[in-house]
Amino acid sequence: MEIRPTTDQDRDVYVDTLHAAFGLFPETPSDGGGLWWSATEMDRNLLAVTPEGRPVGTAGAYTFELTLPGEAVVATSGVTGVGVLPSHRRRGVLTAMMRRQLAGFRARGEFLSVLLASEAVIYRRFGYGPATYTQRLTVPRHRAAFALPRARGTADAAAPGPETGSIELLRRAECGEILEAVYDRYRRTQPGALSRPHRWWALGAGRPPVSSASRYVAVHRGADGLPDGYASYSLADGTLTVDETIATDDAVATALARFVLEHDLVSQVVFKHVPSDHPLRWQLADFNAGEGSSSTDWLWVRLLDVPRALTSRGWFVDGELVLDVDDPFLGEHGRYLLTVRDGKAECVPTDREPDLSLDVSDLGSVYLGGTTPSTLVRAGHIRAHRPGAAALADALFSAERAPHCLHWF
Repeated sequence: MEIRPTTDQDRDVYVDTLHAAFGLFPETPSDGGGLWWSATEMDRNLLAVTPEGRPVGTAGAYTFELTLPGEAVVATSGVTGVGVLPSHRRRGVLTAMMRRQLAGFRARGEFLSVLLASEAVIYRRFGYGPATYTQRLTVPRHRAAFALPRARGTADAAAPGPETGSIELLRRAECGEILEAVYDRYRRTQPGALSRPHRWWALGAGRPPVSSASRYVAVHRGADGLPDGYASYSLADGTLTVDETIATDDAVATALARFVLEHDLVSQVVFKHVPSDHPLRWQLADFNAGEGSSSTDWLWVRLLDVPRALTSRGWFVDGELVLDVDDPFLGEHGRYLLTVRDGKAECVPTDREPDLSLDVSDLGSVYLGGTTPSTLVRAGHIRAHRPGAAALADALFSAERAPHCLHWF
């Protein structure tokens, strides 16, 4: 079995093999725009080939930036397009591709990689851990009254802080540049958010509103007239479905929520992709009006260089921990002294007794602040070696707000 990188000449073979692994067919020729795979980076993909030259597996990666706690923005690889033909599963093809891929990430100088898991049972063994979560929120229109009234002359006074903006309704085809600019401003301050490269918007590669699918977009403008938020939505059979709401502050988010909840001829509003701590339920007069789905995993994180990863994010509590980190997939093990002072961390190898012992996948889960170490101690994933170690780790790994990722890839 050969695992080799792809070139532009391999595009059709790569796309066909990837689709066959999932029992699908490409919708149009591979140079077609607007398809979820049209932004694939052929110089970053791998193809598994049998000795007879038959392609049987794929693994790809996108080039992204990831926002860490403390608004640090770092390069990361977004793993995508991982599949093996049904005829060649359970023969080590996937393991070989993942091992080759991680080596390639390190060769690029990257210390993090991320993915969206099609099945949660697959990727933990490769060192990935779920790090952000999302849910769907449904609000019946007749129960959507806000607890606080809108103040005269404002877009929304039920949100914290003053707000004197306005909302303009546009079609998706009219505001692509606005969406791109507002999202880029938002993602640089939101822990867990990924960049959306320009070529994704240009190709319509992804789900709405990245794709060019017909949508209405409520664009919020601040007092200065500049766009600072949007909500992309569609309406069918009395249900208004919000693809995503992007806002640069809570007042803008509330104004956009009020706009869609006050839409005429709607029986319910569905927010497809919100964090579990979304404040909308608390803003409604009827707290139980907002029905949240069960929380599900979204972005999975994998650390490739523990000291670089830990010293790259921001920290909000001072403290000191010794972490004993096992990486069985790569056959590595390290013990590190993490020292945090004034928002900065130092992480160095040590032979001191550990405070916590954990797998690298669990370190990925707590890295962005979306999973508390104490939860994983209680679940039996992390071992705490002294009283108070888990509580200290909870405080240290906390973020300024819950990490959330909207980008689909």
